[in-house]
Amino acid sequence: MPDAEDVRRIALSLPDTTEKIAWSMPTFRVAGKMFATLPEEETSIAVRCPKEERDELVLAEPGKFWIADHEAGFAWVRVRLASLEGDDELRDILADSWRQAAPPRLLDSYPELGLPSAD
Repeated sequence: MPDAEDVRRIALSLPDTTEKIAWSMPTFRVAGKMFATLPEEETSIAVRCPKEERDELVLAEPGKFWIADHEAGFAWVRVRLASLEGDDELRDILADSWRQAAPPRLLDSYPELGLPSAD
């Protein structure tokens, strides 16, 4: 089960990522734009997620994903760290959120982290 230190290690391994305390919690930013936070006593993360996908995730796996009341109007979803299968799943979730916040120059510079190709 990943923990807060795994979140920090993986998030900071993504290009141009920094950590900043905001709202009394760690936040992770790419090129200054927030893509993840460690709220709830660091037992969950909040990440960017398009609203349509977010709603589907919550319906499909309510034990893993949920929407905080104050984030309902925004494209963010919460993820319970204890429900993750390991570092690979955590990395996929963080990288997906990073892609949504990263500027085009970074997506172009790191194609392995870029948007998935359409099949």
